[in-house]
Amino acid sequence: MGELRHMLRDDDVNHEEQKQILELGMKFRADRFYHRPFEGPQGVAVIFDKPSTRTRSSFSIGVAELGGYPLVIDKSGSQLGRGEPVADTAEVLTRMTYGIVWRTFEQSRVEQMARVATVPVVNALTDEFHPCQVLADFLTLAQFKGGVDNLENLKIAYVGDAANNMSNSYLLAGAVAGMDVRVAGPNGYLPDQKIVEDAQAIAETTGGSIMVTVDPEQAVDGVDCIFTDTWVSMGEEAEYAIRSKPFWPYQVNERLMGLAKPDALFQHCLPAYRGKEVTTGVIDGPQSVVWDEAENRLHAQKALLTWLIGKQRGDESLLS
Repeated sequence: MGELRHMLRDDDVNHEEQKQILELGMKFRADRFYHRPFEGPQGVAVIFDKPSTRTRSSFSIGVAELGGYPLVIDKSGSQLGRGEPVADTAEVLTRMTYGIVWRTFEQSRVEQMARVATVPVVNALTDEFHPCQVLADFLTLAQFKGGVDNLENLKIAYVGDAANNMSNSYLLAGAVAGMDVRVAGPNGYLPDQKIVEDAQAIAETTGGSIMVTVDPEQAVDGVDCIFTDTWVSMGEEAEYAIRSKPFWPYQVNERLMGLAKPDALFQHCLPAYRGKEVTTGVIDGPQSVVWDEAENRLHAQKALLTWLIGKQRGDESLLS
């Protein structure tokens, strides 16, 4: 047996491990059946406490393409949704499945699951982190910007609500990759200082750098890619008019894109609200790679699951 590993937040892997996963992702892009570690089929639980399109599609199809059976569990169809303790669910699933993927609310829930589970646990989104999305985003950068080895030479900017899970994940994952990471948002919507400190400590070891600012123009100056996200989270749509007011200066429009490098990319984790966090001209324009980014959820997550199960089984052939 090898080593049980989980992916609960973006710094659960180091620089070389992140590169290894992304290189696997590139191989899955070229051959969707490159590895099939869940042949049997072996079951992987994919649990949804929140609605999903890309996460549900990419993990369900991904597990199947890896030779496994995706056991998709919705909140309304599980005892978790009725208040069963996380540890009790973990005890059951860990005896029946070969991996647990969970899209939920508090980060503490996936951490509880991982403390009990004897199979890899993957955070498919929590209120604090979205590591699977950022792996796909970095795979997209590798696709268009010179490969995985070139990631450490890139400058990226995230603008908008900088106090959310995407901002946290870009800070940590970008630091792990050795990138120059800039995050911009209005006062009151900036990342937690502990996350910033964690990212800065990692960047010191990888050659990256971290900037947090309230100035969107400073953040995007000369970057290779601009990222954004919705200004209003799921369940807050009724408050859009009020909640969106501080974010209008952070809209990714043609003027803001013009401050980045001429060949800069635009990425958005989706769903997007055209005319709000991003203009139609940008998201549907020639610099946008949002559809490649969405597709890369499939390849990146297959790579991650393969890498995690390879680590657990001590099977080096699955790691490359």
